Formats: sequence, structure tokens, C-alpha cells
Amino acid sequence: MTHEIVTIGKSDVQTTPLGLGTNAVGGYNLFPNLKDADGLNLVKTGLDNGIQLLDTAFVYGLGHSEELVGQAMHDFDRHSFALATKGAQDFSTGEQVINNDPDFLTQQVDASLKRLKTDYLDIYYIHFPDKQTPKAEAVGALQRLREQGKIRAIGISNFSLDQIKDANADGYVDVVEDEFSLLHRDYEADLMPYLKDHQISFVPYLPLASGLLTGKYADAVSFPADDIRSQISDFQQPRYSQALRALAAVKPIATAHQATLAQTILAWYLQNPLVSVVIPGAKHADQVAANAQALAITLTSAEYQTIDTAFAAFKTTTSGKSLADPD
Repeated sequence: MTHEIVTIGKSDVQTTPLGLGTNAVGGYNLFPNLKDADGLNLVKTGLDNGIQLLDTAFVYGLGHSEELVGQAMHDFDRHSFALATKGAQDFSTGEQVINNDPDFLTQQVDASLKRLKTDYLDIYYIHFPDKQTPKAEAVGALQRLREQGKIRAIGISNFSLDQIKDANADGYVDVVEDEFSLLHRDYEADLMPYLKDHQISFVPYLPLASGLLTGKYADAVSFPADDIRSQISDFQQPRYSQALRALAAVKPIATAHQATLAQTILAWYLQNPLVSVVIPGAKHADQVAANAQALAITLTSAEYQTIDTAFAAFKTTTSGKSLADPD
């Protein structure tokens, strides 16, 4: 199946419905033992395999991910893919503060453009909401940058539904990025329908639930204290066993499509009408190439429904986000 091209919100940005999250490209502050050469290879492999949305952020390596993505994409036609980055983290005091001030966001966009060595961003997201800036004012700054041609679509990330409504007061918001997976489904009730009604695209992150939905974990698992997974509720009981039981229902479907569990789960998102673009991350180029094959899988409506039903309990078991928002 060749999936239809997705248009981001009310903008003219277009992309495949499968993108690439690049927090493991240069995100040395997020993952141990990352090599720049692997990160460069990862991005190039994504673009070589038909992925048309690269998603990065300032906070991935404090600019280093943006620099590597900029370097890797230099070998490709800039107009053949969409580039998204995010900002809101202010380190001017020496500590991280979330800042949505219009002047600060404007500086952040200019800094990202420099690091990425490009003269426009297809999507710019306010990465997290701060506590003081009126959200429509923050978005207004991005609208002025859009009018200057520096960004093509306006995004917000990790905003509550009320904050999204405030941010979209003037109808400028094109896309929302937040955590969503078959294990984190509470947004299906109100947030995602609001976005659909207002022609705002939705891009989920952590779609494979930090690897749990790939089937690589067995019944007993534990992580050292410095591994981020040790803090994530999905890896604690009883959620962990619930997730493995639900995943067991996907295995026959994966087998029928000669696909991996990860590819089959990604295919479910690709067919979900509330999801616009799914952006699984990867640490190795072969994972990127394998994820891209999900674009060739078409689930029957019965298969789609079987997966939906297997994970239905997670619509009501809200456990909060996997990763804490920075204050």
C-alpha cells in the first residue's frame, strides 16, 4: 500500500505519514554511548527509505542533534522532505527554564536555522508550555516568523487541551505533538477529536512505548536506576504484564503479514484516522529501514479492530506521561 501524502494542518507542508524521531541522533544528554557517525547514518537511511519527515529538537543534545540532522540532510534535495524542530528550553540562567516569550521563541528559531544550515523550517513546535506566557501570544510570534518565510507550519507540543484551545485562538496552530500509543490512549476521548474538528494534525511520540510494543521484552525485566525505562510506569506491574498480553493478540496478525510486531503496530497508527504522522525513533539504521517497511502493510478492518480491542483497557488506565515534563 502506498499511503496518501499527509498535509500538516492548514499549511502547505506535505509528508509521508511515517517520519523519523531523532532524539538518539546527537542526543548525548538522553542516551549513553551515542556516536555521531551512527546518527548521520540513521538520518540518511530514513531519507533513502522514503521517510519524508525528520523530527528533531534543540534539547536533543542541546543543539547537537540539529547540527547532525543538518549535516546529514545536506546530501538530499531540501524540498524532498519536511523538517521539524522544537524549542522552549532557556538556559540563560545556567538552569533549564521553559520559556514561551515571543522574543525568546524568535531567537530560538533563528538559532535552529543556523544549526540546521537551512533557511526555513517546515514545522516549528513550542516544545513545552511555560506557566506565564499567554499561549496565543507565543503562537503569534511563530505566525510572524511564518509570514517572514522562516517557518511553514506552526506546532505545539505537550500542551493540555485547554492550552491548545488558548494557543489556537486565532486559528494559527497546524499541528500538535504529544505522547500517544496503544498503551497511552486517554487523548482519544477529547484531545484528538478536538484537533480533527479544527483541522490540526496530530503527531504522536513514543509510539512504540520505549520499545515495549516491539515485542523485544520477555516476562521478567528490570533496568538499572540510570536507565530512563526504570522510571516509566509501562514497565511496572500490572501495566507491564497487561501490555505483553495485549501484544500477544498482535502476533498472529504480524505473522500473516510476514511483518514484525513493531511494523504491525506502526501500520495500526498509519491507518488510525486521528493520527497524522507517526515518528518512531531509532538507535540503528537497520531499525529505520525496518520501520519504513510499515508503509507497505495494509491491515484489514478486522485486523485493525483486533489490535484496537486488545489494547482497549489502556483507554481508561491513565498513568500520566512516560516522561515527566520539565518545569
